[in-house]
Amino acid sequence: MFGKGMLGKTGKGKMLRKYRVRDYDFKLIFLLAAVTVIGILAIGSARPEYQNRQILGFVMGLFIMIVLSFFDYSFFLRFYWIIYALNIAFLLMVVLFGKEVNNAKRWLEIGGIQFQPSELTKIMLILFYSQFLLKHRETLNSLKNIAVIILLLLPPLYLVYDQPDMSTSIVIALIFCVVWYVGGLSYKFIFGTLAVSVPTAVVLFIMILQPEQSIINNFQQRRILAWLEPEKYAQTTAYQQTNAIMAIGSGQLWGKGLNNTMISVKNGNFVSEPQTDFIFTIVGEELGFVGGCAVVILLFLITLECLNVARKAKDLAGTCIASGMAALVGFQSFVNIAVATGLFPNTGVPLPFVSYGLTSLVSLYIGMGIVLNVRLQCVRKYNN
Repeated sequence: MFGKGMLGKTGKGKMLRKYRVRDYDFKLIFLLAAVTVIGILAIGSARPEYQNRQILGFVMGLFIMIVLSFFDYSFFLRFYWIIYALNIAFLLMVVLFGKEVNNAKRWLEIGGIQFQPSELTKIMLILFYSQFLLKHRETLNSLKNIAVIILLLLPPLYLVYDQPDMSTSIVIALIFCVVWYVGGLSYKFIFGTLAVSVPTAVVLFIMILQPEQSIINNFQQRRILAWLEPEKYAQTTAYQQTNAIMAIGSGQLWGKGLNNTMISVKNGNFVSEPQTDFIFTIVGEELGFVGGCAVVILLFLITLECLNVARKAKDLAGTCIASGMAALVGFQSFVNIAVATGLFPNTGVPLPFVSYGLTSLVSLYIGMGIVLNVRLQCVRKYNN
């Protein structure tokens, strides 16, 4: 037995509970460690000066994940309104005091620690809505609750979009849809929303392509145009994406090897910041088709494991948390790899557990720590 210490009582139980070692989800921990190590190796090859920081983020994230896995997630969810308020506060601080990098204000520095609040937003919104939906599950599909749920999403979604970070706001919206669906959203509302949103999305896309449009920023419009006509923008906006596709193809089956000195996209600086959004390019070029498939399979298995935990969770909140983390890893992985392979326009979404970035890595491990506790709690329920 472990986790024997008790840190006070809540109204419904203790914050720390007793768990058995054999009930721990070591498979999920192995999958997370494996894909993170591949990311560390790829980052070290792309930008050696960042590798030690990513290792630090891995160790820090792993420690926080293990610690959080022993804390009853229901205890944290009792403070869901505080979590929501802190999330809004962080995003507003970005607006007021944020650091601007490459025409985007996404970073915040507190006490010498620089982090990206939008990465934390994903986890905090998953926690908030998991408890909110649990509290209102009986009246979830009433017009009043539907309006409240959507209105509560709009402030963080707008603050992230306005940074500007359209890709992250889209990922957040997708995660929200999954959590809401799992929470018990009526199919009538789903089909009704799709009947309106799909035509609206088509009309908006057509309007975005117009020369004098004011819906999105000009650089975002250029990225979409470059995706539609890469030959026309081959030396400008489509330059990185075109080179990324060629790099992945040049890796062939086994790749050129990590830290190679031969001619490559990495060594020729044909892709800027390859350690972040285009890290899959490094994986494809240097580890080849085999390495790329390994990353895809590991991320897919992590997503499946989270869904498996969601299926067995002791309550609706646990199901929503695990499903939300599955959506986060699954959607964000798909979007990042789709960008690197030219299926989507160029966006700024990191590849989960692989791209360089301490905020993204530690935030994901925080979320996975809570998923591990959901797993322990569901095993405890069946044992009892």
